[in-house]
Amino acid sequence: MIIDAHCHVIATDTKKYPLKPLFGKQSDWSAEHPLDYPDMVKADVAAGVDKAVLVQASSAYAFDNSYVADSVAAHPERFTGVFSIDVVAPDAVAKMKHWMGRGLTGMRIFTSGSTHAEQETFFAEDAASPVWQYASDQGLSVCMQMRVVGLPLLEKVVQRFPNTRIILDHFARAEAADGPPFPSAAPLWALSKYRNVYLKLTHRPIEQSVKGASTPELFLGKAIKEFGAPRVMWGSNFPAAKPPLPELIAMARKALSFLPPGDQDQIFYKTALALYPALAKK
Repeated sequence: MIIDAHCHVIATDTKKYPLKPLFGKQSDWSAEHPLDYPDMVKADVAAGVDKAVLVQASSAYAFDNSYVADSVAAHPERFTGVFSIDVVAPDAVAKMKHWMGRGLTGMRIFTSGSTHAEQETFFAEDAASPVWQYASDQGLSVCMQMRVVGLPLLEKVVQRFPNTRIILDHFARAEAADGPPFPSAAPLWALSKYRNVYLKLTHRPIEQSVKGASTPELFLGKAIKEFGAPRVMWGSNFPAAKPPLPELIAMARKALSFLPPGDQDQIFYKTALALYPALAKK
C-alpha cells in the first residue's frame, strides 16, 4: 500500500477558486503546472498510490481552503485534507472548527518556503496558543512548513503542547552535505526526543541525502534511527516537485532500499494512517 502524505491540488477554475497567495507571491509550480483533483486521481491510479493527503497550497490560496475541501468531498474514499489558517487571528479556533466541519483532518502552518525565504516566528506567539491547544484537544496533526533555523523556537511550542502531533514538512529543509553526524541538522535531531514530533520525507531530504559527504543510508538512516520509522512518513510533494509521480515514488523506494520491509511499509503508509485515521475508515 502507498499513501501520499503530501501533495497539492490547484483548480483550473480561477473564478470559483481565485488565487490569493500567502505573502503575496504565487509559487512558480502552481502557475506553470497546476493539477486539479480529477487529474490527481488519474495520476494516483496510474502510479499505484492508494490514498493521499491533499495539503493546502498556501502559495496559491493562502487561507481559503475551499478547493481542498471540495476535492476531499468529491473523493472521500481516496483523499483527506490539510487546511491552513491565520493562527494568530482572534477567530483562529472558529476557523479550525469550520474547516474540520468541511471534512479536513489536519492543519498546516506555513512559516517559510520557496516563496518566502524568511523564517517567521508568529507560530510561537501567545496569540497562537489557543490553536495549539485546540489541535491537542482534537487530536489534529499539525504540519510545519519551516526551516531548520526556526526549530529551536518550535521546541518551546513542543514543550508547551506535548500532546499535539507536529509534523516537520521536508525535514524542515535540513541540509546533509556536511556529512555525519550532520551538525547543520542538529536542531532537527534535538527534536527527536519528543514523541509528538514526526518527519515528512519528501524529495527534498532525499535530494539532500546524496550531496557532499552524505548518502541516503547515512542521512536518512540517521533520521530514522533518531525518530523511528513510526514517526516518519513519505509524501511526494507532487506536482510542486518537478519529476512525475512514478519517478518520485521510485526515488523514495531507492533511497529507502537499505531499510527492512517493515520499516518501509511504516514510512509509505502506516505512519500516515496513524496521523490521519480518517483514511483508514474509507
